Formats: sequence, C-alpha cells, structure tokens
Amino acid sequence: MGLIPQAGKTQKTSTKLQMLKNKKKPRVLIVTPEVTYLPDRMGNLSSYLTAKAGGLADVSAALISALFNQGVDVHVALPDYRALFKEQLAPFLEKEHAKIRSVMPDDRVHLAEDRAFFYLNRVYSNYGGENTKMALAFQREVINNIVPRVRPDLIHCNDWMTGLIPAMSRQAGIPCLFTIHNIHTVKGTLSHIEDRGIDAAYFWEHLYYENKAMEYDSSRDSNPVDFLVSGVFAAHFVNTVSPSFLKEIVDGRHAFVEKPLQQELSNKWYAECATGILNAPDPAYNPTTDKHLIQTYSPASQATAKRKNKLALQKMMGLIQDENAPLFLWPSRLDPVQKGCQLLAEIFYAVLSRFFDQNLEIIFIADGEYQNHFRDIVNFHQFHDRVAVCDFNQNLEHLGYGASDFILMPSSFEPCGLPQMIAPIYGSLPVAYDTGGIHDTITHLDVTHDSGNGFLFKTHDAGGLYWAIDEAMRFYNLPQETKDRQIQRIMSQCAELFKNSVTAGQYSDLYEKMLQRPLI
Repeated sequence: MGLIPQAGKTQKTSTKLQMLKNKKKPRVLIVTPEVTYLPDRMGNLSSYLTAKAGGLADVSAALISALFNQGVDVHVALPDYRALFKEQLAPFLEKEHAKIRSVMPDDRVHLAEDRAFFYLNRVYSNYGGENTKMALAFQREVINNIVPRVRPDLIHCNDWMTGLIPAMSRQAGIPCLFTIHNIHTVKGTLSHIEDRGIDAAYFWEHLYYENKAMEYDSSRDSNPVDFLVSGVFAAHFVNTVSPSFLKEIVDGRHAFVEKPLQQELSNKWYAECATGILNAPDPAYNPTTDKHLIQTYSPASQATAKRKNKLALQKMMGLIQDENAPLFLWPSRLDPVQKGCQLLAEIFYAVLSRFFDQNLEIIFIADGEYQNHFRDIVNFHQFHDRVAVCDFNQNLEHLGYGASDFILMPSSFEPCGLPQMIAPIYGSLPVAYDTGGIHDTITHLDVTHDSGNGFLFKTHDAGGLYWAIDEAMRFYNLPQETKDRQIQRIMSQCAELFKNSVTAGQYSDLYEKMLQRPLI
C-alpha cells in the first residue's frame, strides 16, 4: 500500500540552503524546453514567457517559482519562442519588445536564440527531425553562451531536449541533476551534433552510444548518441518524478522502457545517485479561490458547495440534475496504452446499470482516441442523460474537480500523475490502479482508522476497476456525517502534502547534497 509523503521534514527546507549561503550563495541554472509562467521579479517580460506542450511546463514553473520565493539564486535557460511569446504581450508592449529584451543584464531568465524556434507557434514541431534540430540549437546556446554567462554552481536539466548538457557539465566539473519527466528520446551522431555548433569532442566520453564507443574518430559518423540515456549516464544525480516509478524501472517492471535506460537508471540507483521527487499541482488548483467554480469552498463548507457545483455541471452537460447522484470524473487523456480507458469500456454498461437507481453519472473531460468509443456506447444504450463526453477544457476541468465525488484513473503505469493529487484537494476521491506516482500519493480509504484518501485496485484488469468502483460506492452510501468527516480530513491533509513548497524543498535538499559531495 502506498504512503503519502511526509511534510514535516520539508517544512524546514527553506532554511536548508541558508547554511550553504553563509559560505557562498549557490547559483542554480534550470534548463527546460517548457515553462508555463515565471515570477515577475526574475526579469523583464518573465510573466509573458509561456511555452507549454505538457506537464513539464507546469512542473518547471512551479519549481522555479517556489525556489525563487525561498531565496535560491535560481536562473532559467529557455528557448526563445518569439512567436509564442509575442502572443502573450499586450499591444503596447509589442512595440517595446526588442528594446526591452536587450536591457537588464542581471535578469535571471536567459533565452537561447536561434531561428529553429523563433517562428514556431508551438513548443514542438510535428516533424521529429525538426525537434532534434531545435534541441541541438537550444543546447548549443546553453553550452556556448548561457553557462559561461551565468557561471552556475549547479545545473538542473530536464528530459531529452537537454540530454547532452550533463556530459558537458561533468567534463567542466559542474554538478548536474537530470530529471526525467517523459521517457521519450532521440538519437544523433557526433558529426550531426557538431554540425549544429556543439563541440562534442570536448565531452564525447561522457555520452551514451548505441554501440560501445572505444575512440572518438571511429564513433563520430556512425555510432548514434542516445540523448535521454546520455543525460542519465553523464549526470551526477538523476531523479524521476515518482519514487515508485523509478523503482519499477530499476526492477524491470515496464517492458516499454528500453534496456539502455533501464540499465543506466539501475546503475545510478545502486550508486545511490538516483531518487524520485513527486511533482506538485499548480497552486491555481485551490477550491477556496478557484474562479472556475460556481461556489468556492473550504473543507468545512465542501458538502453544500460541491452539491451546487454538481448541479451546475449537470445542467451544462445535459445530465439528470440530482445533487445526490454519485458523479465520477475522467480527467486524463483517453489513451488505452497508458490510461486504462479500455478497462472502463469493458464494465461501462455494468457499472451504470448496477447503480442506475442512484443516477450514477460519468463525465469525461478529456481528449483521446477512445472518445468516440465511449460516445458509441452512450448512443447505443441511450445514456445521454447519465454520461457526457467532451473535449478537454481547462474551465470545465476545474469545475469537474469541484463538482465530482470521484475521479477515475486506472492507469497501467504512471510516472507521476497530477489528477490523483488535485482531486482530493477538491474533495473528489481517486479510484485508481496502484502503480507509480499513484502508489506514492494515494492509500486505500479506511474509515474505521481515519486513514487513506482514495480507492486502489492491485490487479490491472476490468474486474479490478469494477471492485474499486464498488468500494467507492460503498463509501458514498455511508451516512452523510461520516462521509463529510472523512472528506474534510482528506482535503486538509492533501492540501498540505501536495504543494509546490514541499516539492521545491525536496529539490533544495538534493541541490545541497550535490553541492557538498565530491564530484566523481
């Protein structure tokens, strides 16, 4: 059974780096291809630098902001997505854009400049080769210009688009942390890397090759470098965004993880140079201040407010308007490879039929290939007043958390996951498979002992999910006073545990550890 992370230790972390700062204030350079927002005080136009393709942008923004607010001398290297950033600017600022970009040399935000990403209207291209070209341009600027200018004491890299930098960092003797958010990778030869302006000969021995590399000349043209595995191989320390997911990789539990990555992560694990640090939800997910809700609420006022939010969402979706109807939310993309939506499809009719008299309802606020599959089921059985399937929408997502009683998250694997952390903060309890980040954040609810915050199943099949939904409904049918007491407890505990200051504190601890240990 998973353990909810303890907050006690991390509450002290804002002072952890202070001891180190008495000697020298450590300067940390975070290198990321994505970020949702940056603190205003980090530099000119920092609040307009929004480049998001996925969860990495949210996590980067939350970590950078929390570290900055804790007083860490944090700097950020980011591609200069000029077309994207221009969309964020007010018209009167557009005229001053070029001028403002060139002033304030002490800014903490450092934009890597190259035409490869100047005119893109998205973070990543639809063409794989273009993404490799952008990654090399970004890393060239970081290695050749930003690192010499910032002179960091520690470099923190993220995912395959920064995977060559740890090799440079190791050669230069700068401690480097490499964080894996997504196990996607690309490969390229040394000659291709060097053609893009990176002096790979300087650090070639610290890269990971498709075949064993004995010497530079024989490897240069025909022995591809794996970007992601190179990041793991060369970094002084590695972390995934879930302790359990890291251990699952080390133990070989996921066949989709390629052998070189599994082996190098295992090497780091057994060398005590790997750990897992959970991401945290964006602070905007807060039911006491969430402007997307019909009525905001605290743990004490959740019962009445959630019923009002439920009625409003039911009306929007064209469902039966019943404040006592159990409402399940599907908040993740409808992807059968990872998210387990096929398990729900197998038992969909059985679940709705079993609790038909209670008006059980399911709302999907998610994109993905299984959308049409669920629409077909709804059309065939005429479940239109009990099931809603709609595209992802941020406003609806927030209201969904505030209106629902449960979320469905039967992922077959989960590198971290955020919905299972967001939902209990809103008093919506996860029904989920016990894996990866879910294992680290959710424990099975035990009303008798006032413990747990969701409903977990341990066999990844339709029967396991059906059992967990049945457990959730057993809880739902308890006396209202019993339910309210548990939901108030869960909301209060999870709001304290799943927050950016906790995550930032753990990174601060790791930075301190890395700055104090010898580099090998």
